[in-house]
Amino acid sequence: MAQPSKSVSVNDRDYAIPTQPLIVICLDGCEPEYLEQAMATGEMPALTRIKQKGTDRIADSVIPSFTNPNNMSIATGRPPAVHGICGNYLYDPQSGDAVMMNDPVFLRAPTIFKTYYDAGAKVAIVTAKDKLRALLGHGLEFDDKRAICFSSERSSETTLQEHGVENASVWLGRDVPDVYSAELSEFVFAAGVKLLKEFKPDVMYLTTTDYVQHKYAPEDANAISFYTMFDKYLDELDQMGAAIVITADHGMKPKHTSDGEPDVVYLQDYMDEWLGKAAAKVILPITDPYVVHHGALGSYATAYLPDNTDVASIIEKTAALDGIMEVLDRAEACKRYDLPPDRIGDMVIISTENKTVGTSESEHDLSGLNEPLRSHGGLTEQQVPFIVNRVIADLPTSPQLRNYDAFYFAAVAASGSAS
Repeated sequence: MAQPSKSVSVNDRDYAIPTQPLIVICLDGCEPEYLEQAMATGEMPALTRIKQKGTDRIADSVIPSFTNPNNMSIATGRPPAVHGICGNYLYDPQSGDAVMMNDPVFLRAPTIFKTYYDAGAKVAIVTAKDKLRALLGHGLEFDDKRAICFSSERSSETTLQEHGVENASVWLGRDVPDVYSAELSEFVFAAGVKLLKEFKPDVMYLTTTDYVQHKYAPEDANAISFYTMFDKYLDELDQMGAAIVITADHGMKPKHTSDGEPDVVYLQDYMDEWLGKAAAKVILPITDPYVVHHGALGSYATAYLPDNTDVASIIEKTAALDGIMEVLDRAEACKRYDLPPDRIGDMVIISTENKTVGTSESEHDLSGLNEPLRSHGGLTEQQVPFIVNRVIADLPTSPQLRNYDAFYFAAVAASGSAS
């Protein structure tokens, strides 16, 4: 792209101008062990080659380790305290309403995509689920043929005016996948390859769904098949000369008992016992329109308490529950995890590796869980892969390296600044 400056600046970070295509891939729910298990079978030759010739690290995601907060951290290069998206939905204690945080009105910071686009770059974004599309594409204009942003989920509904491509399903030659399928993510990879060949973006973001990871452990044949599929598309992207960073929004851990039943701490039931029926409000920010594969059970919750509650006493009681790793008041949670204080409750609760937190037992429909529960949201799902197909000298690792550093180092790699 034509640009006299050597960098662009957004959210107090400078990003190098790419001289070759720059791609960040977010593998939703990609616990590092998924890649290790698939590579051990010999079924991921492209990733094996990339790790050998490039840079292989582990990074930390943001907390809560959910999809929307982490995707928007990757897209802005900053934590939720800056961009404002701290869950999949927002609770308003004044009205008592909960709303999905998929509207750009909730976004408090510009994206890296908009900044590159404003500097003259061609930008392409493909997301598996539509809940992220408006947030990721905010600020882009689609009528000058320099921006494309669509989801696999609603690919047949895309228009030139709103997405930059007319009927992406027809354009790609693939049917719209079922939202609960591995094919929803494969659509993203296939679109990425076609976009790189034909649209030739300067900057591209590909982000998938964690349907497979919620259902299957890393050693399961279905999980290995998923990463084998991904490897074929990764090979094409790498062979075309793009600078690529592969990371994830969060990991994934088993959250069930030895007999396969979901292992849950039902927090609302305890709050009702301690404070009175419905006096407190437990919020599970993992909740979104796609709960069949996790039943709205994750490892992070926030609670709104009634006025004049002895918060310290409730924190002490909650922390003593079996399966609870950490309980923080609002101020400490915001300080430790860079969260926006006006968008979380009076306390934050994080469960242990194999436990989840729920509201009331009667409120969770777990009928869609056909396999033992796997989920995320807490500290034990914070570590994610961070792989660059270029050598970058002195690249740190977890906890200094964050998944939201992906575009910064991809830009380094794509500008020729990497060693």
